[in-house]
Amino acid sequence: MASASPSARSAAAARPRNRKQLIVEAAGQVFSERGYHTASMEEVAAGVGISAAALYRHFPNKYALFAECADVMVDGLVAALDEVPSGAALVDVLTAVTRITVAHRASGGVYRWEARYLNREDRRRLGAKFGRLVERVDEAVQREHPLPDERLRAMAALGAIGSITMHHTSIAGRRAEELLLASALGVAASDPAARRPGARPVELPARPVPRTRRAEILAASVPLFARDGFSSVTNGQIAEAVGLTPSALYRHYPGKIDILAAACLQAAGLLAQGVEQSLREVVGPHDAVNALAATYVAYSFEYTELNSVAEAELAGLPAGLRRPVILAQRDHIAVWEQQLRLARPELDPRQARVLVHAGFGVVVEAGRRLRWQDGPDHREAVTALVLGALGI
Repeated sequence: MASASPSARSAAAARPRNRKQLIVEAAGQVFSERGYHTASMEEVAAGVGISAAALYRHFPNKYALFAECADVMVDGLVAALDEVPSGAALVDVLTAVTRITVAHRASGGVYRWEARYLNREDRRRLGAKFGRLVERVDEAVQREHPLPDERLRAMAALGAIGSITMHHTSIAGRRAEELLLASALGVAASDPAARRPGARPVELPARPVPRTRRAEILAASVPLFARDGFSSVTNGQIAEAVGLTPSALYRHYPGKIDILAAACLQAAGLLAQGVEQSLREVVGPHDAVNALAATYVAYSFEYTELNSVAEAELAGLPAGLRRPVILAQRDHIAVWEQQLRLARPELDPRQARVLVHAGFGVVVEAGRRLRWQDGPDHREAVTALVLGALGI
């Protein structure tokens, strides 16, 4: 039998044995940063330094690659916990989760999108794996802080840790692990049933009333985007919802992407108004952080669909349309950072921002656990968990 040519042997030697792993890591980063529909196989291939044809030899299509990314992250977390002895201390359980999450920060945000883009069977399978993870964390939480909270604190603690995958604050890995571990432990030690002394009802801006055709289109689009994902919604569906022909939409918005941009800006505007109202009568930084937490929780429950669209679909906006939303978000974070550092002077700006995002992560996962069923008790419970995450 003829031996392989020198060029073939060279190519085989140059091909890394862990190429599939490298592809999944690169894909996870692209999906996390750009969203599922905006990401392309060509981008992933370029990130690994291979051709698109070589990429397709490993994964037949983008969906298969996406599903693999979602699986790998959860599998890594489950495997890390499998190495922790049964009955281990809560700090050991959460440390294992934190280390894996921080190590895969760039690509770890994929699991946040799974409910939106995976098919039913893959979603069920991934949900079962994540359920094992939550169960293991909850066992440790209940051993040290027994409360009948139906895994709410376990989910919220994982939300605090997972938040590091959803922002780009520059911070050393070891310091990030320390902050997130302390934040998750603070969540676990919190009592969701406790009531904050002197807590005041949150006054949010009134739900916008669509008084123009443009506003009607926006109001009709948000539930569709939230339910099906932006890319799956057609102009025909939007037009039908407001009694127009698809061509008539263009008299009000240049394209569907402009409706999404308007939704993201509306979300940012409503939150900014809520924050402005909540801080008018605060006394001191601790009171301010309490007000910010309660306002963000109230906003998330009141405007769940709008907020989920703004969070999940922002990455898919073109740079020009995304920039005003990003600036609004930075202004919002800056308010939190200032007040949190006044309440906790030992924090530097980066540490404060990491903790603020941890608080946001708590709201996302706790809200999901409560199925976003609104009410004073649920709002107070989640607010208590956010404050635990912030160390307040």
